[in-house]
Amino acid sequence: MAIIRAEVHVTGRVQGVWFRQSTKNTADQYGINGWCRNNPDGSVEAVFEGEESAVKAVIEWCQDGPELARVVDLNIRWERPTGEFERFFIR
Repeated sequence: MAIIRAEVHVTGRVQGVWFRQSTKNTADQYGINGWCRNNPDGSVEAVFEGEESAVKAVIEWCQDGPELARVVDLNIRWERPTGEFERFFIR
């Protein structure tokens, strides 16, 4: 399987609703490495790196997020994988 990397920017009601922790749990479930963080503008940013099908599954999950989230928009930027991460973490 191909290893891919995606930088994802999620807007809407995505802070204060366990979005980051739920993203970490989902990424861990799929064996994805990378990170996620809250941004000052109220959005959440994440980098996912792993097998193509797993990265795409986590991105699909991010389109809705956890129960209390209300995702308005999700932008994806595809990048070259770097292999710099050994796990997924919250920044």
